[in-house]
Amino acid sequence: MIELQRLTPEDWRVIRDVRLRSLADAPQAFTSSVERESQFDEETWRDRTTTCQWFVANDHGEIVGVAGGLDGWSGEPSKLELVGMWVAPSHRGQGIARRLLHCVALWARSEGATTLSLGVREGNEAAHLAYDSMGLRSTGQTMPVWNVPTESIEIMEMDLASTLS
Repeated sequence: MIELQRLTPEDWRVIRDVRLRSLADAPQAFTSSVERESQFDEETWRDRTTTCQWFVANDHGEIVGVAGGLDGWSGEPSKLELVGMWVAPSHRGQGIARRLLHCVALWARSEGATTLSLGVREGNEAAHLAYDSMGLRSTGQTMPVWNVPTESIEIMEMDLASTLS
């Protein structure tokens, strides 16, 4: 049975390990790389545990999914952001992403947010379709990928008041 867990700052190694696995598995889905983040020191990983709220899917001791929530790029307290969503290939198609999204959405609402947003890298149609099926809608906005300005990220959002009622 897959259990969802909210991680704490003491879990920085878990966050590091699952983040590096996700970057290695799906480098095209993220705006960072395993090469870049594998160079981060313990202090950087610990900092990530305080600037982002992390949730993981645990299958009998194996972390098979992750998603984070943090202050969004808009800077508006009513809009928080979903980041780092990933599910291990062996566990895709089992509803884990939906369950992780729900955890982040509940957290965001508990923080007073009314909107949860995320960015989907251009060309990642599978993610776009998955998020659409989970209730996120395109805003029509895009932003450049910070390290590849010729590529863009599409912004998607969900209304937390109507989605979680």
